[in-house]
Amino acid sequence: MDASPGGPVLVGVPRNRVRQLLAANVGNMVEWFDWYTYSFLAVYFATQVFPKGAGGSLVPLLSSFAVFAVGFFMRPLGGLLVGAFADRYGRKAAMTFTITLMGAGSLLVAATPTYAAAGLLAPVILTVARLTQGLSVGGEFAAATTFLVESAPPGRRGLFSSFQYVSTTIGQLLASGLAAVLAASLSEADMSSWGWRVPFVVGAVASLVGLWIRRGAEETSALAEEIKQGRAERPRLFEFLVKYPTKAFMIVGITMAATVAYYTWTTFLPTFAELTVGFGKAEALRAGTISLVFFMVLQPLAGMLSDRIGRRPMLIAFGLGFTLLPVPLMGTLTDSFASLLFVQCLGMVFLSGYTAIAAAVNSELFPTRVRASGAGFPYSLTVALFGGTAPLVGTALIDAGNAHLFGWYMSALALASTLVYVFALKETKDQPLR
Repeated sequence: MDASPGGPVLVGVPRNRVRQLLAANVGNMVEWFDWYTYSFLAVYFATQVFPKGAGGSLVPLLSSFAVFAVGFFMRPLGGLLVGAFADRYGRKAAMTFTITLMGAGSLLVAATPTYAAAGLLAPVILTVARLTQGLSVGGEFAAATTFLVESAPPGRRGLFSSFQYVSTTIGQLLASGLAAVLAASLSEADMSSWGWRVPFVVGAVASLVGLWIRRGAEETSALAEEIKQGRAERPRLFEFLVKYPTKAFMIVGITMAATVAYYTWTTFLPTFAELTVGFGKAEALRAGTISLVFFMVLQPLAGMLSDRIGRRPMLIAFGLGFTLLPVPLMGTLTDSFASLLFVQCLGMVFLSGYTAIAAAVNSELFPTRVRASGAGFPYSLTVALFGGTAPLVGTALIDAGNAHLFGWYMSALALASTLVYVFALKETKDQPLR
């Protein structure tokens, strides 16, 4: 039991579900705003932080993206460590930690000195900041998604789950929007000298707002209170893998196709169109922004649909769609605006069959005792291995003159995931959270 001004209430039964939604999603939005801001502004700060190589002017930019990749591979560690923390000490404590960590990382990026002023210390500081952010993002999924699903009323876990990608998309749109406004308002010299730091300061301040909101949220894990009172043992670090190995590996199968499809359709596809059919950069950005708004609107609709028809039909529809469609869709891309917008939006309809319910599906596989670590670590590891490398694989195939093979690569992964959905995954929408 947990004492409150209004009388004792059961831990894990939130009274204010709107506050719960806001706590999870404001923080998640800030996390992804900070994460995407780095990639949008790397072109401006690369030459400030990294020394130019003798081989050419691309060396600083390549170095900045290498640091971006290092941050990506910190996510599994965040999923493991913060997930275990959330299982032991509660979801609220873990979410407070992740948003504090992200704010600190963002502030550290904003304060990174130039290479001219600090020498090698400059890229070292930036790398540490990015490692911090990567750890935070990996932990955020583990803590916030379980918190979201556990906060949902009966029959609404799919709907609550869908807001994870709503807030992620809002963060991405805000990051690209602020970067675009600054680039249009400031000179190239001002952007390179100080303008690129502004969004990171904004992210750090927004983290404080998210921290304040999260401090008022209600804990959803009754087990954390039992552990605190000495009435239950703390779960071990890899207990989810020892006791539920099949389910841990199942999350890899559930996620691998979806994460490649997500990063391709929401981030890489405009670049793919630029490189393969000569699509204009400005038009690609406009098509990408419109499709992201469309994708965001789809999430709660798909989440509510899954609460009616189940998780498996949604996942199977996604799997079959991305088994059959990537090759013909990417093959029909032309340099027309309508072509790219149609391909992106159609793909996002099928992609929503996964994204809207990912948090619910992963959380429903594990009991409370290991839910955050069990869902967080396998998911983050799969995203790092497949999602984080999707643009690299696509670019390498284009460079080798085999752009068409990228669609086949996506289809092969989708077929493998579809087999998991059909033969290994049981329906979980009507099962109570254990």
